[in-house]
Amino acid sequence: MAYEIPVTQARAELADLINRVVYGGERVVVTRHGKPLVALVSAADLERLQEFDGPAGDSAEEPVISSVARLGSLSSAPGERQSFGIAAEHRGPEVR
Repeated sequence: MAYEIPVTQARAELADLINRVVYGGERVVVTRHGKPLVALVSAADLERLQEFDGPAGDSAEEPVISSVARLGSLSSAPGERQSFGIAAEHRGPEVR
């Protein structure tokens, strides 16, 4: 069973939550309006999840990830970022 915490509380307790996951072996589910939003899991759990998903490039999610990556180049409508409270944006890979 995972420990659930609202996103507003998780912001204030992030360091403690990380310690619970890393040292306590817990899994933490961050919720918004009572619905699961994201999960904090240990790196070992993540590796197991990735192994379960199959070898790299063999995932059923690959086409979806590629499609979403292509959408990253589209620009937002004027004022859309402010109306939705978006505080960050994807800028893509840096060119060196």
